[in-house]
Amino acid sequence: MKADFRNSPAIDQVGIEERVARFNTRSLKKQTKVDGLKLALSMIDLTTLEGKDTEGKVKQMCNKAMHPYDEIPGLPTVAAVCVYPKYVETAKRVLEGSGVKVASVATAFPSGNSTLEIKISDTHYAVDHGADEVDMVISRGEFLKGNYNFVHDEIAEIKAACGKARLKVILETGELSTLDNVRKASDIAILAGADFIKTSTGKIQPAATMPVTLVMLEAIKDHYLKTGIMIGMKPAGGISTAKNALQYLVMVYETLGPKWMTNEWFRFGASSLANDIILQLAKERKGVYFSKDYISID
Repeated sequence: MKADFRNSPAIDQVGIEERVARFNTRSLKKQTKVDGLKLALSMIDLTTLEGKDTEGKVKQMCNKAMHPYDEIPGLPTVAAVCVYPKYVETAKRVLEGSGVKVASVATAFPSGNSTLEIKISDTHYAVDHGADEVDMVISRGEFLKGNYNFVHDEIAEIKAACGKARLKVILETGELSTLDNVRKASDIAILAGADFIKTSTGKIQPAATMPVTLVMLEAIKDHYLKTGIMIGMKPAGGISTAKNALQYLVMVYETLGPKWMTNEWFRFGASSLANDIILQLAKERKGVYFSKDYISID
């Protein structure tokens, strides 16, 4: 019997925007701010997903993942690096023993327009070469046609292909048009077995926004209250400042609670964010702002 996905709750857009506006007024002071910045840094997935990627670029990113900025003692590593399946083995080798996870996009990223057979093959390749996590994209065309069972079943097939690897399901919310659709897609992904739900590929604008993320967090909360099962969340794309990252953390804490305040359950897909966090931590430590030139881009 097929599930009925027509009954996801309607979203009060005005209410969502009002709540987000309140999160944006919060400010953290002194040590609480420093602790929040370090936590945010530990939740970042450093990412390179370009046609010009090389083994050298991947190795450099992995080194930064392990050593974000050695001039500041006690900084955590980031949570993971995210690469194309071709570079999983390279990343795994460089990161060995560091605790940094290797994530790989799959399923015809970023469009998702391919056959199920190719998507499953793509997933198997990434996992067989050592991926700890797989980031898949849903078939937005099928979703927007109302073919919800197709989307659900495809996610479930990819989840099975992941084996022990955790599955992040990318909704590409910039193409879903409405917050109601974001909620419905979140519910479908969760019911199909997603370990994380993720806003965006980073290739479409708008990418992550706080209203969209709040709607997805509410879907996670409702599922947890109903089943006791935790689902992770990853806003990706467009989060580039330490201040914005702290606002996201406040939103997560007040919506889901302290259990989600680790990189096991919350991630940022925002490579440029790492540098702004480092600059803010340097300022808190030394009292002056450093130029961005002091920190490597990758």
